[in-house]
Amino acid sequence: METIRILMVDDHPIVREGYLRLLERQPELSVVAEASSGEAALAAFATHTPDIVLMDLSMPGAGGLAAVEAILARDPHARIIVVSMHQGAIFAQKAMAAGARGFVSKSSPPEELVSAIAKVMSGRKALSTDMAQEVAQTSLGRDDIAALTRRELEILQLLARGMSGRTIAKNLGLSAKTIQNNLSQVRAKLDATGDADLVLKAQRAGLTPSGQ
Repeated sequence: METIRILMVDDHPIVREGYLRLLERQPELSVVAEASSGEAALAAFATHTPDIVLMDLSMPGAGGLAAVEAILARDPHARIIVVSMHQGAIFAQKAMAAGARGFVSKSSPPEELVSAIAKVMSGRKALSTDMAQEVAQTSLGRDDIAALTRRELEILQLLARGMSGRTIAKNLGLSAKTIQNNLSQVRAKLDATGDADLVLKAQRAGLTPSGQ
């Protein structure tokens, strides 16, 4: 059996070590490189041309989604599986929309990651069981949250966490008018009647810790 070469991208050394030990127990898998940022991931991908990239989302710098897009811009056939602590369906949908072929939450059993690698190598897409359930239960298809830009999604998340428009503006270093313009766009895209409706949709999509 030919060895599957893996690039592992995560900014936490302990997490990388844990996955390294898991993957080393699989005779057909070999971690050929590690990276702790999106920029380092792109450089490592160019150097090692791995069969699979395991990509975290929350990292310093541009972050995982930007790294997914950058790697695919270099090689449209790259096989990327996002492995993230984020469990809301929107994160899985955003990752897949960016071109990732799989999404596994870090709370999944170890065998889910091994299974996802096998599925992606065989040309299929892969979601860990918990993420598949999240996607099935959410109203993302109707609400079209996945159509939001990164900035709009960020503003919606902050609104759903209880921040006012003025506080969001201060937090992001933008003007209050810019925030209101973005919120107007979000309301239009999600067909929301107001901010309270936006918060409800965000919670249903899993954008907040208490979201269902």
